[in-house]
Amino acid sequence: MVHMDSQVKSLVIVKSPALTPKAILNQKFASNAIYKTEELQNSSENICPGLAIPQKGPCLYRCHLQLPDFSLISEAFPRKKDAEQSAAKMAIEKLGIQSSTCESTLQDPWTELVARVSWLFTEKFLSSSHPLIGHFREALERNGEFHGFIPLSVIGACDLKIVNWCKSIHPGAESDPLIMLSLITKAARLHPICIPDDELWIRNKKTYSQKTIQTLANQYPRSAESVQLEAVLIPFMDEKPIEILTLNISPNHYYLDEIGSKLNLKDSSRVLISRPIGKVTSDMRLYFPAPEISSFSLDSSLEMQLNANECELLKQTLNKRASYLSVQNIYGDAILAVVGYTRRSSGFLYKHVSLSTYYRILVGKIPVGNYKLSREAMLVVDLPTNYATRSNWRGSSPRDLLSMFCHHHRISVPIFDIEIVNTSDIYLEKSKRLKQSCLPNLEDGFGCEKEFNSITNNDPDSLVYFRCVIKIFSSKNDLIVQYSQKDIYQKQTDAIQNASFIVISWLNAYFKQLDMSMSTLFANGQSCGIHVNTEIFLKEFGLCLPVHGASSIYDKQCSSVGSSTCNQPKQVQENETISFEINGPDSGISPSEGSLVCISYTVVLMSREKDLNQILETKDEFEFEIGTGAVIHQLDACIVQMSMNQTANFMIKIPSRDLILAVAFESAGSISQSSLCDYFLQYSVKLLRITYPFEKMLEAHFKPSLSKQRVEFAVRFINKSYAKTLVDFGCGSGSLLVSLLEHKTTLEMIFGVDISRRGLVHAAKILHSKLSSSPISVEGTTIKSVVLYDGSITVFDPRLYGSDIGTCIEVIEHMQEDQATLFGEMVLSMFCPRLLIVSTPNYEYNPILQKSSISNKEVDPEDKSQAAPCKFRNYDHKFEWTRKQFEHWANSIASKHNYSVEFSGVGGSGAIEPGFASQIAVFRQQSAPLEEKVLEGNEVGNPYEVIWEWNNVATKS
Repeated sequence: MVHMDSQVKSLVIVKSPALTPKAILNQKFASNAIYKTEELQNSSENICPGLAIPQKGPCLYRCHLQLPDFSLISEAFPRKKDAEQSAAKMAIEKLGIQSSTCESTLQDPWTELVARVSWLFTEKFLSSSHPLIGHFREALERNGEFHGFIPLSVIGACDLKIVNWCKSIHPGAESDPLIMLSLITKAARLHPICIPDDELWIRNKKTYSQKTIQTLANQYPRSAESVQLEAVLIPFMDEKPIEILTLNISPNHYYLDEIGSKLNLKDSSRVLISRPIGKVTSDMRLYFPAPEISSFSLDSSLEMQLNANECELLKQTLNKRASYLSVQNIYGDAILAVVGYTRRSSGFLYKHVSLSTYYRILVGKIPVGNYKLSREAMLVVDLPTNYATRSNWRGSSPRDLLSMFCHHHRISVPIFDIEIVNTSDIYLEKSKRLKQSCLPNLEDGFGCEKEFNSITNNDPDSLVYFRCVIKIFSSKNDLIVQYSQKDIYQKQTDAIQNASFIVISWLNAYFKQLDMSMSTLFANGQSCGIHVNTEIFLKEFGLCLPVHGASSIYDKQCSSVGSSTCNQPKQVQENETISFEINGPDSGISPSEGSLVCISYTVVLMSREKDLNQILETKDEFEFEIGTGAVIHQLDACIVQMSMNQTANFMIKIPSRDLILAVAFESAGSISQSSLCDYFLQYSVKLLRITYPFEKMLEAHFKPSLSKQRVEFAVRFINKSYAKTLVDFGCGSGSLLVSLLEHKTTLEMIFGVDISRRGLVHAAKILHSKLSSSPISVEGTTIKSVVLYDGSITVFDPRLYGSDIGTCIEVIEHMQEDQATLFGEMVLSMFCPRLLIVSTPNYEYNPILQKSSISNKEVDPEDKSQAAPCKFRNYDHKFEWTRKQFEHWANSIASKHNYSVEFSGVGGSGAIEPGFASQIAVFRQQSAPLEEKVLEGNEVGNPYEVIWEWNNVATKS
């Protein structure tokens, strides 16, 4: 943005930035270069044959470029713009255009601009569907002295090609509409088009045919009814509040006349129009008065002639709030409205703009505000304090947040450079660090020595790590920020997302404390690898402080009377004591640090002095992770004191005027006119679900992890028994099946059964990716078949009868206890595997994981009430058994169906209390089942549905 402290400098021509490939082609071919983008979407047919449910992967785009003499197709890119630029670059290379000829000259853009302005006044143009056509109709139907006259401002606002040519001639045209207006004025004077002296009108000297005028009237008929349209008035004086005004659009009058009247202008030619606010395709614009200056024409040196008084006038009338909103210089009072003519509608288009709309746009220009909008929880969400993995992150990703921030501030899209780290250096560093940390504790039973050996035996060349370097440039290609990542990651996406998180968090810190010194801000950046161009940074974000940092007049009044409920700095609010009113019985199931919780909530705006009870925000289900700063600290503190199904209420002070008005909607108008000193927010919350972070805890507590130890346990039995077929009962997302593919086993056919279709689809994606990349070689053989079934493991399907080995890993605890018993009876009596491995959490081990205590008293397996109160490891667990309870269950079903059973486990030691973390029962078939069992099973048919099937043709004889 061009700010007023450098206003005069901005009006002098500066060197044009390097042209993009599209801009170079546009100079040569203009509208004869036709770009068409094609969306490429991963589908179930080409990714996962046989999968019943369609799979969606990330979208890619390919561009088809058609030129007069040839056409070409670009490669696939994640963004449409990149595909188009790539196609343009390929065309330039094919045409042999040298870089020396790619530089912009003033003559060609001037010629193109004059030709474009001239073409707008041809009868052929009036037969098109251009947004300017509506304005031409209004001009030709106008009676009196302004018949046929069109405001110059609409030419620059509605025609994108004129905008681009003006930017090529003078880069300042992008940030100041006055410069663009001056360029259009000069271009019009270079063609025989009449422009009255000292006025901002434009018209054709020639008279249009009556047929053209009639066709135009038929194509754009007038509305039959008057329209009362809500818009937002943004005064240029900072102390005046934002207001709602009503535009009365009559069917017999030009809508710009009404806007001009609201701005106290003598005619609509003095109404200037900004570029779209928000998205490029948005119809929301700012309308503001043309300053009373004389220099709307340029001399041969392209310098605007401003005298001292005019420069001072521009400084005094700069509308900081409107300029910040549009990233352009806006002068005087401005009206934010959605009104006019567009390509999307042949008639008159309008839409109400509320006060909350303005504040939502304003809040969305800061990093945390953008994150709040993505989660649709403005009063609850905060920007998290760390980024771990996408599975634990909610809302827009850090990369998307950073890209959106740059878009909203009209600076270039961030560049993400990936650096491949020297793998041998990383290998030596990692193995040395692991050896130092592990070797002193080889007797701790957590497998540290094994992990060290697995790393030191690896080939260093196989270790690949990534770092990301982020560069952010201004619209004029000046480097603003560069971040060089220190940490390394095994995935490029992790490197990019974590780097983006560092940058967006640093920017967010600036917006949270806009009055911090630049030296402090930049020192904070350098400490984490961020380097800043001070001059460019201040120029690009110079209006942030006066717009976001300035208190409103009402907050100043509130401060002067010393009200205890005034807005306080965040540091004070975070230390305040909040009283939480918690209702309902304690279920004993409460969240802890790292838990993923789901709540419902309602936020109500209330006043001590007035009879006000306005619901601002409500959600039936909202998820966040405890302890990551993903929500306001008061909500985090409240939830950790609650148990499942409890409700709570608490009150907090108003966080900020902008935030309240962004969600107030219907009551925003009345709230904006009053002081917020007497207002407060009441939160009503209910804790619906808790997902405990035990996987993280277990991964940190055991080496290797419990999941890996369970797989290795199964592998030993598979190979010892020379098993060829395996059925995983309750396979879920396929974690065990995928892990088995990474080990050498004797297996040839594996099957998975689960009742969760969603989990099966996820399993199919991963299994297909691994199996299709290359055949899995196992001891000279290969896996021949993998099938996933949708069905209940308590229902028999004869296709899975008589497998060599069955597994049921950490499943039965998700069932009711009677269903778990039914499963045990069904699998041993009907499915009849030679070997069955069942694992389930050992309830007695929970205190170690939860850092709590449990009674050592004996527990009767038939009396569940004696079990000491301790949290389950997952909110979805219906029960968790002690060792005696598990042994009682296993011995009971084994004795009925001619199976022996032995008990073991993983995690910890069976010889030391409280036993293994995961207890395991291994059932062995004592003799082959009677043939009648098979015949009996065949009578039930095949109840399971095949979800996905893979066959390795190469292994078939």
